Amino acid sequence: MKAMVLTEHRKLEIQDMPMPALGPGDVRVRVRACGICGSDVHGYDGSTGRRVPPLIMGHEAAGTIESVGDSVEELSPGDHVTFDSMISCRTCRFCRAGQANLCDNRRVVGVSPGRWRQHGAFAEYVVVPQHIVFRLPDGLSFEHAAMVEPVSVAVHAVNRTPLDLSDRAVVVGCGMIGLLTIQAARAAGCGTIFAVDLDETRLERAARLGADVTIHAKDDVPATVINATEGRGADVAFEAVGAAKPIETAIASLRKGGTLTLIGNVTPRVEVDLQAIVTRELTLGGSCASSGEYPVCLDLLARGTIVVDELISAVAPLEDGPSWFERLYSREPGLMKVLLQP
Repeated sequence: MKAMVLTEHRKLEIQDMPMPALGPGDVRVRVRACGICGSDVHGYDGSTGRRVPPLIMGHEAAGTIESVGDSVEELSPGDHVTFDSMISCRTCRFCRAGQANLCDNRRVVGVSPGRWRQHGAFAEYVVVPQHIVFRLPDGLSFEHAAMVEPVSVAVHAVNRTPLDLSDRAVVVGCGMIGLLTIQAARAAGCGTIFAVDLDETRLERAARLGADVTIHAKDDVPATVINATEGRGADVAFEAVGAAKPIETAIASLRKGGTLTLIGNVTPRVEVDLQAIVTRELTLGGSCASSGEYPVCLDLLARGTIVVDELISAVAPLEDGPSWFERLYSREPGLMKVLLQP
């Protein structure tokens, strides 16, 4: 089969690779669309340590089932499907508690350090276990279905956040996940949503996708939020960058007793305002990947409650993948999600 292989860091090649073997509980998917994730771009140069060559990356995918293993009963060749990016063991204490994203034995499709090694979907075919595969709703395109993984990250973060109807929310960072979080927060019943970013183009997109108020990050964000909430502050905040200054902004924008959910994960360590957290009794929580949200996310996409067209910058053949990786790696202005079609 044809595949895009990370042969060494910063080097991708289109190669002929063996067809992935099919186990009894597996399905082999003919990939129709696979998104380039930000984590793929960060791992492309080896800086994260999670993309070890030689490797077929890619975990945001959708396609058609080509064949199934002997013990697969509920899925059939020809089914239009997507699959979770994470393969959970289903037996550890976290899996049994419904927290598959915290699985002690998890593997991630297209990621390769140690026991996590698993070739991904920048290829004509990928094999995954049946328990992470989901049929697509009627009418949902492969391109939109390939976006379900980042949608699930946003929905999981919102689900982890205690919300009351009409709560005021601040979303700091309007990249892919921030823009999806705005839409997920609106679907969950948030009232006024404030969007914060350094990029005016992203702020304009945030407004089109549901943010009520957009604030440039260089402005006094906390003061703007507090003034717009009768001196109270936001009920909840979502930080979708993962750096010290955006986290500081989110904390300062919250009301007393508010909740901050941390989604971004760029900087390993940051300093926080401990006095503000303790004396204002704020709640901080992390949100990692997703845990069982794929079916609801597919429904949100199919119904148009969450829209992704505006987030897809390009759809290109797999052969053009190496050049698109370089463009994303160099932070070409305006680029967001690029989907590759093997």
